[in-house]
Amino acid sequence: MKNLFFASLILFAFSSIAEAQQLKSPEGKFVMEFSLQNDGTPVYNLKYKNKEVVKTSKLGLELKDDKKSLLNDFTIADTKTSTFDETWKPVWGEVDHIRNHYNELAVTLNQKGTDRQIVIRFRLFDDGLGFRYEFPAQKNLTYFVIKEERSQFAMTGDHTAFWIPGDYDTQEYDYTKSKLSEIRGLSQKAYTANVSQKSFSPTGVQTSLMLKTADGIYINLHEAALIDYSCMHLNLDDKNLVFESWLTPDAKGDKGHMQAPNHSPWRTIIVSDDAREILASKMTYNLNDPSKIDNTSWIKPVKYIGVWWEMITGKSSWSYTNDFPTVQLGVSDFSKAKPNGTHGANNANVKKYIDFAAQHGFDAVLVEGWNEGWEDWFGHSKDYVFDFLTPYPDFDVKGLHEYAKSKGVKIIMHHETSGSVRNYERHMDAAYKFMNDNGYDAVKSGYVGDILPRGENHYSQWIVNHYQYAIEKAADYKIMVNAHEAVRPTGIARTYPNLIGNEAARGTEYQAFGGSKPNHVTVLPFTRLIGGPMDYTPGIFEMDISKMNPDNKSHVNSTIANQLALYVTMYSPLQMAADTPENYNRFPDAFQFIKDVAVDWSESKYIEAEPGDFITVARKAKGTNNWFVGNVNGETPRTSNIDFSFLEKGKKYTATIYADAKDAHYKTNPQAYTIKKIAVTNKSKLSQFSAPGGGYAISIIENK
Repeated sequence: MKNLFFASLILFAFSSIAEAQQLKSPEGKFVMEFSLQNDGTPVYNLKYKNKEVVKTSKLGLELKDDKKSLLNDFTIADTKTSTFDETWKPVWGEVDHIRNHYNELAVTLNQKGTDRQIVIRFRLFDDGLGFRYEFPAQKNLTYFVIKEERSQFAMTGDHTAFWIPGDYDTQEYDYTKSKLSEIRGLSQKAYTANVSQKSFSPTGVQTSLMLKTADGIYINLHEAALIDYSCMHLNLDDKNLVFESWLTPDAKGDKGHMQAPNHSPWRTIIVSDDAREILASKMTYNLNDPSKIDNTSWIKPVKYIGVWWEMITGKSSWSYTNDFPTVQLGVSDFSKAKPNGTHGANNANVKKYIDFAAQHGFDAVLVEGWNEGWEDWFGHSKDYVFDFLTPYPDFDVKGLHEYAKSKGVKIIMHHETSGSVRNYERHMDAAYKFMNDNGYDAVKSGYVGDILPRGENHYSQWIVNHYQYAIEKAADYKIMVNAHEAVRPTGIARTYPNLIGNEAARGTEYQAFGGSKPNHVTVLPFTRLIGGPMDYTPGIFEMDISKMNPDNKSHVNSTIANQLALYVTMYSPLQMAADTPENYNRFPDAFQFIKDVAVDWSESKYIEAEPGDFITVARKAKGTNNWFVGNVNGETPRTSNIDFSFLEKGKKYTATIYADAKDAHYKTNPQAYTIKKIAVTNKSKLSQFSAPGGGYAISIIENK
């Protein structure tokens, strides 16, 4: 009996080991292990440099209205491993080429008693792990509804986290820094301070989630290739420190309607002991498909100004009138409507911006509030729907297009959907054709308000599919898209590079709504920008908003030097000089950096980085030998130390340094800056002061 017991024990251990599958990254820094527990539950763990960073974590999906979910009772039917290595060139980006190198393990699982099959595919890169669920075509799993995805990320300790609450409808929060165990107590406070309160879990957070362990390991949790699926949040079991996926429900509470063959997005874990490598990771893009747009010659990075900040601050308005002519006087009858005198998108004002853009070398001018309906939406009906074709009486579409064209400037279209996405889809072909006919090749779309008609959450599968439809439809008309209030990006811009920008986070506009934390821009590159560029709209020079609008007492929590640095640290191929021409004319020497800085890059070097504290980045302008450096600082003053070894050997350069003055401070002295020129080579070094909420920007131009 004793020998039989030990024989059984050995046989059990061998069978468990036989089921375990190990995958190593190309350079061997990462090891992922997959296995099945005794009840057939799939699990994985992840090690980085021999340290466990994700403990044993369960995988699977809970199904709705089904006797058996895809959680357990699995056996391994097949395993396949492979290696992939390519280098691809993005249409625009932080670098001009990206290496996509990974080892892959695909595990096919059969479920006992149901004759169902799923595949869990793992890709292990030298910067982290991606995995997804795949549902092959099969008889017993064709149409199904997801009640919840149960992917886990078991943490190894009470890490420091940079997080925002798991809101289904907005990402426009300041980030909170806390221990994981503190999220429950702090989340309620952060959530109730925001206007959106349709959904809430006291331990729910949004991705991209940035973490730091006590021993200095940086971990980023996110997703890639979010298509035809609900956006993933994370719910924390704060007793066991285990995150679990938490999908955004639709209006009926369902988490996803699936039809096999299909697959989930990738779940991503980026890990490094160097914060700079988190910023440099291109894993999210690499987990997306290559571009589906064959001819991308029409997709070009853009530096623009716009009739926008004056509206955000309340100096001018989107509406032509405060009356409701479309309701009271008949559709499009403005003959009896009284202009309110504050409408920003009028011919004279738009021409002023066009002239300014032409004078200073900007590509385009964004104009919001050009079309009828704002007076109804703001003053009469929150359910008002626009037609995206009919201008106000004081906005001459053709005349302004011709005027801009004569100056070498384009106008960027604005489509505020007011959340009525079905209405937008009905008008989309006509709206995009209208853009083609009138010389617009880029659109800023907005999704403010409840999603109509069913009251969808902004990040459910239904609305995610709409955002994707809008991008693909725009590509048919060769139009670039900058979507605001849409779902946060997950690398989709690799597949559809006409998605040239997104908002999807707390942008500059909130500086006019009461302000943002001065370290906000030191967190965003570690979180929001992991999935793609942000239309952050930097470049504010007047920090006292009351000087724009006496009724607005907000303050921009930044120095001018910090605002300049954002053009380098907050990567986007779509960069706005967001302030008004009047404010730029007051500081022409500082404005010179915005004029000079590039919007497309061939190389990027991350020199210093610590989430929530500071970031210093150097980027080489594509097609030149010129570099630009940006440093943004949090609330603690510090001295930044960098060297210029990234410069080409044997070359001489002139560096123009735009920096905080010694007495600069984001709150008390934000417009105090210095400008100096120095000669530099690749052997030069620099120690530069950064004020609270400050930083510096450097243009480095090769001497000819």
